[in-house]
Amino acid sequence: MIMSREISALTLCGALLCGGAQAADQALIEAAKKEGQATWYTTQIINQFVAPVAKAFEAKYGVRITYVRADAAEVALRVMNEARAGKVQADVFDGTLTSAALKKEKLVAQWIPDSAKRLPKQYVDAEGYWAATNLYVLTPGFNTSLVPKGTEPRSLQDLLDPKWKGKLVWSSSAGSASGAPGFVGLVLNEMGDEKGMAYLRELSKQNIAGVPMAARQVLDQVIAGEYPIALQIFNNHAVISAAQGAPSAWIPVNPALATLSVASLAKGAPHENAGKLLLDFLVSEDGQKMFRDADYMPVDPNIAPKDPSLRPDGEKFRAIYVTPEVLESTIPKWAAIAKDLVR
Repeated sequence: MIMSREISALTLCGALLCGGAQAADQALIEAAKKEGQATWYTTQIINQFVAPVAKAFEAKYGVRITYVRADAAEVALRVMNEARAGKVQADVFDGTLTSAALKKEKLVAQWIPDSAKRLPKQYVDAEGYWAATNLYVLTPGFNTSLVPKGTEPRSLQDLLDPKWKGKLVWSSSAGSASGAPGFVGLVLNEMGDEKGMAYLRELSKQNIAGVPMAARQVLDQVIAGEYPIALQIFNNHAVISAAQGAPSAWIPVNPALATLSVASLAKGAPHENAGKLLLDFLVSEDGQKMFRDADYMPVDPNIAPKDPSLRPDGEKFRAIYVTPEVLESTIPKWAAIAKDLVR
């Protein structure tokens, strides 16, 4: 009921063009224009999302965006090294783990854009250091030529069926939720330690193949016919590939693991106002629609993904949401369990 009221209020707000959901504060816009530029360290894909956002942002505000792309660990290390050298370069940075690592080093500014105020609580840091920009939902995926639709495993228990022995694969990357560690975390969160470990011991008998690849590459291996079923792939990747004609589908196993890509303002940002404006834009309606159009999953509850079924509804398809801080602190434990039990 509370969610229904919030959505109704937001719909009305949109119709009346009110508040931060529509535009940043004019004083912030003017200050950002004076700075003229912002630097964005990002984990998002350049051609798919970053370059179009930079172009749209400059067209809207007249502020130029310079961007650098790397994975979350590389972004965090770069920010740390530049700060230690006394040469802060980034104004905004994003990623699933970037902000959590940099909070420990006191390199994140405490600032949340007005546009984030309309988001559900799980998408905004309670301490004020980050706002989520998009959601990643991790589920099994399968090759529809090797596993005809309707015969795929539909639950965690189904994965223990002997007929799937030797037919499962996941990423063996130790530092990622999109692989073995994330699956371990999902099971332990859902079942508790005792029952979860018992389940994982049974799962280890399935001889899951571990490959040192990103989740996207694991799905590509499945599509190529190397393996029938992948665990812990991004469900939107399966839909993107299917739209291109690949034998690809995802499975709404309950629950899924949901991780957040979040964006933060750098402490001591050289273009602080332009950075704030960029952060506001990413979370705004315009920015969230660009995430949707680029086949990402928006966090704005009023902006559905291209395929609405991808985003957990909390009823037919539910998820366990993991904050960057929880993910950063528990991934080592989950990775150790995965290494010991499932090789």
